[in-house]
Amino acid sequence: MFDRPFGVEIITPDRTVLKLEAVSVSAPGVKGGFQILYNHAPMLSVLGPGKVKVMGTDGKEHIYATGGGFLEMRDNHTVMLLDSAEIPEDIDVARARAAKERAENRIKSRQAGIDTARAEAALRRALNRLRIAGAS
Repeated sequence: MFDRPFGVEIITPDRTVLKLEAVSVSAPGVKGGFQILYNHAPMLSVLGPGKVKVMGTDGKEHIYATGGGFLEMRDNHTVMLLDSAEIPEDIDVARARAAKERAENRIKSRQAGIDTARAEAALRRALNRLRIAGAS
């Protein structure tokens, strides 16, 4: 039962990143990570920045650093609408490190007019990208 395939789509504002038959999906829900297998109950979840892992029917793992979004599972079909989805090889480590440093400096400065929540979200995204790229 756990190796039966179901449809998976990962869509960003720019493109459809992935569309295939999979046997499992692991995703970063805002309340904690979760896994989806064949015949999962219908659900809608908000996703935070994190790692999405899709195990294809061919045994290949598809790993993405994601910036958050939504996931719907219904009728053995999973659709993720994500702000961003990058494979580890495509992550610009220098850019992610610079974004991390910028966000940390904004948080530390505590200047009037700095949106701390936005800086903290940018820091989480940068740390996630570095972790997925293996450069944390």
